[in-house]
Amino acid sequence: MSVSGGSLHLKAEKVQTTANDGKTYAYRSGLVESDGKAEFTYGAFEARIYTPAASPGAIANWPAFWTDGQNWPEDGEMDIMEALGGGKACYHFHSPAGGPGGCAPGDFTGWHTYGAEWKPGVVTYYYDGKQVGQITTGITSSPMFLILNNGVYSSPTTVTPADMMTDYVRVWQH
Repeated sequence: MSVSGGSLHLKAEKVQTTANDGKTYAYRSGLVESDGKAEFTYGAFEARIYTPAASPGAIANWPAFWTDGQNWPEDGEMDIMEALGGGKACYHFHSPAGGPGGCAPGDFTGWHTYGAEWKPGVVTYYYDGKQVGQITTGITSSPMFLILNNGVYSSPTTVTPADMMTDYVRVWQH
């Protein structure tokens, strides 16, 4: 990971890497988080993110903009944008009650703005300023920290090297 040209770069590469737990992986990528620095309970979250393409209209790899609590899954996990398999931009809220969510139609490769507004009992998701979904079940009230990552797993959308870039992240608390 690096910062240049006004953006955070989380680059995925096919480079054999040994993790802290001693396991060896075929890929190396980046993750940044606010754990231990900033946690939030309710509010609005927004980031402008560049996702590379695996093919026309399909997001490469497993980039994500999300939040997590200290005790998963009890505290919850809010996926504001996650491109897990199939190359689509998706949203979810995971908790002991389940993991409802969906994927937005359209091409979300390149630069786009992803956001969520988290209120008691409801999370509303916005892509490029337009509402793409809302979840009203299983919403927790535990503090969460922010995460940006460009994960890689073996799939038809795996592309390396691939650079997920973030222009900005904004948080408004209620």
